[in-house]
Amino acid sequence: MKRILLLIILSVSTLVQAQEFTNSRIKEMIQQYRQLDRGPYKSINWFCPDGSVRDAKDPCPKEIGEGIQHASYKPEIKELAKKRHIFFAEILASNDLWEFWDGENNHSRIKQYQLNKYLESIDNGWIQERSRFYRGAKQIEDEEEWGRKFYYTVLGDNDLVDRDFFLIRESLRDLPHDGDTNLAQEIRSLSKVLAERHPKFMDIRIKIHGNPQAQDIDAVKNWLDKNEKDLKETSRKDFNKLMNDMQEFFEPVSIKELPKMVNGWKEDAYIRTQTEWFSNFYANETDPAILVPAAANLMCDIRNNIKEDKRGTRRTNALELSLRLEELIFQQAGSWEPVDLQEHLDKIYSLSEALASAGYVENWEWNAIEKELFLSKGATIKAHELLDFLNTGRSQVEWGTGMVNAIYNDVVEKYIAFEPKAYGFYDDRIRSSLLLPLGDAVGNLGALVSSQIGLTSDIAGVKNVSTVRGLNPGYTKGELVVVSGNAEGMQVDPNKIYIFDHPPSDLKPVAGIATVSEGNLVSHVQLLARNLGIPNAAISIDNLNDLKELGGQQVFYAVSNRGTVVIKEAGDMSDLEKSLFNTSNKKEKKTIRIPEGKLKLDGKLPLDMAAVGSADSGILCGPKAANLGQLKQLFPKNVVNGIVIPFGVFKDHMNQHMPQTSGSYWDFLMSAFAKAKQLKANGSSEQEVIDYQLGELKTLREAIAVMPFKDTFITALENDFKTTLGDDLGKVPVFLRSDTNMEDLEEFTGAGLNLTVFNAVERDKVINGIREVWASPYTERSFKWRQVYLENPENVYPSILIIPTVDVDYSGVLITKDFINNDDNSITVAMSRGAGGAVDGQSAETYIIDQEGNGLLVSPARENKQRKLPNTGGSVMEHVDFDNRILTDENLKTIRTFAKTVHDIMPGSKDGSYKGAWDIELGFKDGKLYLFQIRPFVENSQAVNSEYLNSIDADVDVNTALLLHKPIKL
Repeated sequence: MKRILLLIILSVSTLVQAQEFTNSRIKEMIQQYRQLDRGPYKSINWFCPDGSVRDAKDPCPKEIGEGIQHASYKPEIKELAKKRHIFFAEILASNDLWEFWDGENNHSRIKQYQLNKYLESIDNGWIQERSRFYRGAKQIEDEEEWGRKFYYTVLGDNDLVDRDFFLIRESLRDLPHDGDTNLAQEIRSLSKVLAERHPKFMDIRIKIHGNPQAQDIDAVKNWLDKNEKDLKETSRKDFNKLMNDMQEFFEPVSIKELPKMVNGWKEDAYIRTQTEWFSNFYANETDPAILVPAAANLMCDIRNNIKEDKRGTRRTNALELSLRLEELIFQQAGSWEPVDLQEHLDKIYSLSEALASAGYVENWEWNAIEKELFLSKGATIKAHELLDFLNTGRSQVEWGTGMVNAIYNDVVEKYIAFEPKAYGFYDDRIRSSLLLPLGDAVGNLGALVSSQIGLTSDIAGVKNVSTVRGLNPGYTKGELVVVSGNAEGMQVDPNKIYIFDHPPSDLKPVAGIATVSEGNLVSHVQLLARNLGIPNAAISIDNLNDLKELGGQQVFYAVSNRGTVVIKEAGDMSDLEKSLFNTSNKKEKKTIRIPEGKLKLDGKLPLDMAAVGSADSGILCGPKAANLGQLKQLFPKNVVNGIVIPFGVFKDHMNQHMPQTSGSYWDFLMSAFAKAKQLKANGSSEQEVIDYQLGELKTLREAIAVMPFKDTFITALENDFKTTLGDDLGKVPVFLRSDTNMEDLEEFTGAGLNLTVFNAVERDKVINGIREVWASPYTERSFKWRQVYLENPENVYPSILIIPTVDVDYSGVLITKDFINNDDNSITVAMSRGAGGAVDGQSAETYIIDQEGNGLLVSPARENKQRKLPNTGGSVMEHVDFDNRILTDENLKTIRTFAKTVHDIMPGSKDGSYKGAWDIELGFKDGKLYLFQIRPFVENSQAVNSEYLNSIDADVDVNTALLLHKPIKL
């Protein structure tokens, strides 16, 4: 019997160890544990100070010391944590403080704890549906004692207070430490459950979800009075609990009691004296227009002075006070109804200050933007000043929302793979914060200003159009597709309009786009959209949810040059709008022809980059190499050495015989395009032709991937590595950048369509990288973008630029004009930490820099990872924080000076043959500026000059003076 039992134990142990924790398996585990009385727990045990574990009825002996009692986890739960770093139903008292802080994993465990709490609140206990009633699993007094020790320890570290202020403060809502619960979350969760159970309650639930106020308690009570006879006992209890929770939540914060929260601070401590003053001065105040600004100021004092005392106990109390003040502001903001424009400005300023004080905006970001929100008071204000103020106020909502997404994204994305309801966590955090009343305040002011000057977006079904901001001008018509969550890898239709929460980084052609997270304005995707006249707008998550009603319908979508947005059902289009799509009246989409006649293909060996210049672009090589070679001559200290593999090398190798065909690689390519034209002429559908071409191009890519290299080329490349890059091929980390003759044509930029091989070192990786780059113009994404706009896409020739790796501290894109406001006297720069982030669409730190080198912060970075490039090759992603800016004031002045120098000495600008701005990729390493690319900044002239787009807001006079103190209502 003992042998059989031992075999069973060993088998179970082996099974657990061999278990593959796929997402589908984790989903099964969750469902299994929901049905078990003990859920993810195994048993109740005593945990003794010496590390021993004893049965529930066998307490720790006195000589060992008093232990704690709680549940132990099932073996499978432990293995899941070990193998996938996923933690369910955590018992805090069982944890080491710093292991739970989990700094090495971007604080994953504390964030998972918060996410678990959310899922439990909205889904009937979730994984603990039954085990939450498992007696003795957790001892609340032990959990709270552990929570206090945790915060006293973590908040005693100055660096953590600076770096992780937002996360620490937010977690105070969820980790037990003082007997409080997260009432706001419980109210939203319970109202959601009740609305799902009783659809007639949905209208009240939506009100509670979107704009909770104390009077909602009466609405719930009235609903219950009318419907109580039809409810089961469980629902009646839940409705009464909802009303009790709401009553407690909206119970006015006792201002008189606030000083008690920081009475442990020294008597002369700034936080304590300011709190006492606030309490004495405002104890009997009831006007929200006075209370909200005062409470926001005190919140700001707390954040700026919390390190005055080193003790974690006192800092914890100060943050608890900050949360109480936020609660006060949340309660009062809904009752603050501004009577004039000045009060609207004051409300937005105060809520923005409080938002920054709560950590949704970093201190340095608030310091950079505060003056834009604190307008000098007078009798009147110009409409354009109000519009600028609105953009800044809207940006605070965007930055704050971005902070929530950036901090919790890694954990939420991990959980979504096995629990889709995790996505609602973002919305829950946002709606429980000051982002909600600030968004309403911005929307209300926007509606007022728009009504005064006639600048109003027209978007069907969207309640708050003031949170919509046009980015790229253009117009289109097509089916609207609304995509919640991460769209990475999603297949798109070029004839449809997409509303994205998070757009895919490799977006293929679409008719129009709007995004909640725009990434940054100079990413390859954004520049392509601007270049091609694809209408593009930034929206809020609420706007996205509103637009779901239009999903699947044919709509008209337009963005004016001033950023006004129109989205309406196609059936509601005006005659003028319909005429835009009439064959007789519609402007034929401008296509571009690659000038293949000027190509020089006789060069069959690599070149020194310094030997080529701008005049060689599109002839010997692409513009990356030609212009960087020009920059090397003009800025030798800022540009690395490089090797160019010209068009001729590619064509020479494509002329080789292609295995399993009767001709060369080039013959195969030409034949594929010729047959496609024949299929089209014979009546095949557009999709059939494209499917055929993609199939043939896939065959070609696979053949190029194993294409043999000519010995003469390899020998020359090896010599060039030694002479130009300073060491043998296989010892120098390099980038291989695709550089085709289709890039930077007069009306088309090929930004980001082809491959860059990152930081290759090994000989085989460099050699294979050449093949990969040569094959990249024939990928589906590259082909589809080109096919739409090029007359002769078969004549694309890739050259390759090989440059040594610079492991930059930060890198990005410079546009030598303020293209946001169409101002040639300023410039735009976007930077991300590490390599490649800005061009890949990461949320980058963006500035408009004036002629004196002063930078206006347009948006901060909200990407919590950076790409680093080790000498061993490849890349690694490292976590980063947001508490310090990327670009220094000195960097901004350096960039401004450099932009001016480019226009002074670049041949096209110098001789007047090129009148436009330049698009420059650059980076900084140890304070030194490095240049990686320069090309013309290409905009779509058809969109900019469209009579219809210009007519949308042609009558708006942005110089209109509006009275600041005249009573005004929505």
